[in-house]
Amino acid sequence: MKPTPYVDHAALLTLNFHELPVFKDALPGVDAQPLFLDPHNGAWVLRAMFRPGTRLPTHYHTGDVHFFTLKGRWNYVEYPDQPQTAGSYLYEPGGSIHTFAVPEDAAEDAEGLMIVRGANMNFDDNGQYVGILDASWLMQMFDHLVKERGMEPARYITPPPVGYTA
Repeated sequence: MKPTPYVDHAALLTLNFHELPVFKDALPGVDAQPLFLDPHNGAWVLRAMFRPGTRLPTHYHTGDVHFFTLKGRWNYVEYPDQPQTAGSYLYEPGGSIHTFAVPEDAAEDAEGLMIVRGANMNFDDNGQYVGILDASWLMQMFDHLVKERGMEPARYITPPPVGYTA
């Protein structure tokens, strides 16, 4: 039997981040571009730019992460002797806990491409749970920013909606 595509599409699903708007201050100190958001499978892909001095909440990953550093430098507070610099690829297994930070004295933004499965469970400095960041939350955040700022809707790839077979 000759293989046939399960999903019929007339063109490749492709984006060029040079042609997409950047959501400035999507999070404090972070500019971001959504590239792929899949709330059904808990997967998300973002290009993000982190300004010098940015520190994200300590977070626990429920799934794995692939992080490609495109520009600048950053590190996890817990691993100060292992800075990530342009060209670095970092794999984080599910169950990892860490705190992302860009040094105050960084000469430029740190820029990265992250491929994430699952959620970030965020905690404050006292270890108290403060919230979740996952594909669904990101979709809502970008929708909110579009409305709040009068922007064009975010363009990213997402799988078709779930439903019943015919």
